[in-house]
Amino acid sequence: MKLTNSEKAMLEGQEGEAVQKAMEMLVRYGEALGAEKFIDTTNVGGYMIANLEQYKRFNSFDGAFSEMCMDSDVTVKLPPVKVSSCQFETSMDPEYYKLAGKSDEEYELYKSNIDYLANLGIQVMCTCTPYQVGNVPVKGEHCAWMESSAVVYINSVLGARTNCEGRESTTSAMLTGKIPYWGLHITENRYGTHLIHVDEQPITMEDWGLLGYYVGKTVLDKIPVLDGIKKTPTRDMLKHFGAAAASAGGIELYHIPGITSDANTVEEAFGGRTPIEELNYGVNEKLNAYNLLNSIGDNENVDFIMLGCPHYSIEQVWDLCKKLEGKHVKEGVSFWVFTPQSIKDLANRNGFQKTIEDFGGLLMKDCCPAIGRFKPRGSSVMATDSAKQGHYLPNITGIEAWYGSVDDCVEAAVTGKWGGKFN
Repeated sequence: MKLTNSEKAMLEGQEGEAVQKAMEMLVRYGEALGAEKFIDTTNVGGYMIANLEQYKRFNSFDGAFSEMCMDSDVTVKLPPVKVSSCQFETSMDPEYYKLAGKSDEEYELYKSNIDYLANLGIQVMCTCTPYQVGNVPVKGEHCAWMESSAVVYINSVLGARTNCEGRESTTSAMLTGKIPYWGLHITENRYGTHLIHVDEQPITMEDWGLLGYYVGKTVLDKIPVLDGIKKTPTRDMLKHFGAAAASAGGIELYHIPGITSDANTVEEAFGGRTPIEELNYGVNEKLNAYNLLNSIGDNENVDFIMLGCPHYSIEQVWDLCKKLEGKHVKEGVSFWVFTPQSIKDLANRNGFQKTIEDFGGLLMKDCCPAIGRFKPRGSSVMATDSAKQGHYLPNITGIEAWYGSVDDCVEAAVTGKWGGKFN
């Protein structure tokens, strides 16, 4: 790779051993990718949470993260981060850690870990949606983010530029302000590859999840361009769509001309190129996506409702609470809603948390079952409004899953039965 003088200085250790190890990792990474140079970044989102086993191997966070997050063969003391950096969602809600099957020892370690990150200057947002709580990249801004649903959102909706990074590259970027210049940082790599004619219009949040799941399963990790969307979706619909597309197929960027950031026309989205393939999304494709997402569900006796993947916005919490008025969850059913800490604080201020708790549910923060690899103890059948969670959690925990609308999920919480239907 071609290095600037300042990059060479970091690689030679002039800014300390930790920065040197970070640059060594980034150079290996960049050369493996075929990147010719680095690009500056001032916006990094990563994951620096150690579990008990990892921590005990080194008996320090510096030791654990030197190896796990910088691929260093020696322990180095991590200095404060060089650029603005945030922590994505974590493995537990510290308020409800026992519900996630975590021990007191794991809880104490988690608290120490969060303090460690804060002392490094890392913003402990602890959410998969930093763009909902203050970290909103602008068009053209070069970022280094993890978390597939966040990556596809800021690339597509906001027009920022990032690849889907890992904990090693993001931690190293935090200490250096550098990331390899490749992939979606480069304009030529951001043009569409597949044209999808959307005949079956997505109206509801559930519809957008199904469209995203179809797109991900169909074009895999390419760049779809959606033509024919007649009604501008909300931010939450685009969030839901991107999360489904990323989990189903690895999509990191999509274009909806005139709506998302990079293109106003189909021609602009393709950069004058011819699509690799043209596809049509109609009622049959929608039905196939619905059936595929619900193929893991067999038992209609639901005992776990999971909402908030990606983390709910305050608008989603508000909308949910209107559906809960005058109702109560059935005994034996766990009803969990996930949101960032700052949105939970706002929900509490507005009385929404009380509404959820009066219904018999919990408003949780900082985590999600997929990242934390947990579910309510003894639960075996989940209902969710998240295509992403419906895709991942059965594979992670062995739980059965049903996918549907928020109304379907609330009804399942009240009755203990899944009654969702294709619409």
